[in-house]
Amino acid sequence: MTSPEQPACVRHPDRPTGLRCVRCERPACPECLREASVGYQCVDCVNEGRRTQRQATTVAGAQVTTNTKPVVVPILVLLNVGYFVLNAVQASSLTSNSASISFEMGVLWPPVVASGEWWRLITSGFLHYGPIHLLMNMFALWIIGRDLELLLGRVRFAALYLVALLGGSTAVFLFSSMSSATAGASGAVFGLMGAMAVAVFRLKLPVGQALGIIALNIVFSFTVPQISWLGHIGGLVTGALVAIGLLYPPAKIRTQVQVATVVGLLVVLVALVFVRDGDFAGNITCEYNPRLNCYRLGA
Repeated sequence: MTSPEQPACVRHPDRPTGLRCVRCERPACPECLREASVGYQCVDCVNEGRRTQRQATTVAGAQVTTNTKPVVVPILVLLNVGYFVLNAVQASSLTSNSASISFEMGVLWPPVVASGEWWRLITSGFLHYGPIHLLMNMFALWIIGRDLELLLGRVRFAALYLVALLGGSTAVFLFSSMSSATAGASGAVFGLMGAMAVAVFRLKLPVGQALGIIALNIVFSFTVPQISWLGHIGGLVTGALVAIGLLYPPAKIRTQVQVATVVGLLVVLVALVFVRDGDFAGNITCEYNPRLNCYRLGA
């Protein structure tokens, strides 16, 4: 009794085979099959699956990274925690870490910034008043930042975070009292919230939860004492503007628009800093009392 003739491989007609692709069910020889999550697929189906995956990673004009683990967010968290540890060690206190020299030299106090210490616009975003302040901001950064980093990619996310941080600091520098000192990553975190809202709209996802979180945090900003609502609003608006430039441009000019958005906002923020800098008298002197953790203008 003769065995039935086997079908030929679709890619190699001269090779009879009893194997088939689990996806398209066409006959395929062992050379043309690739191991899949369930069974084996032919080369054509594997390539088609890869093309589909690449198309799916382009969401609403933004190239979604295929990495499954965030990198920038953990680095930012480590920087914030490391800076806090340095403050606490120098101050010999976990709760009064602001009495340290490293905190004093990095906190955002407008008259000192105007005197030439512009780095405070950035360093203040990595300082925190006590462990609770630190934990709250790092928790929000971890929860919101991970998804945004995977959506935008590492470079774009890092640009978003830093520009939003500077946007919050610039708002404080422009409009806050000369006697107030500000620190915290909340300006940058609010920037991530603004970007999250833009992403939700762009991806046409349900917006209720995202807008509810932002509204709740804005209410806290205005009702809880000693919270820099200026930094929060400045970061929120800046982060939303950056996200619009990252997520909305068409594919043909996507990179150019993204770079122009980031650079353009940086130029605007720096220009605003220079404008505000001219409002301060050149003979302002600043005095700091670490024991009382307060600042005052000298005579």
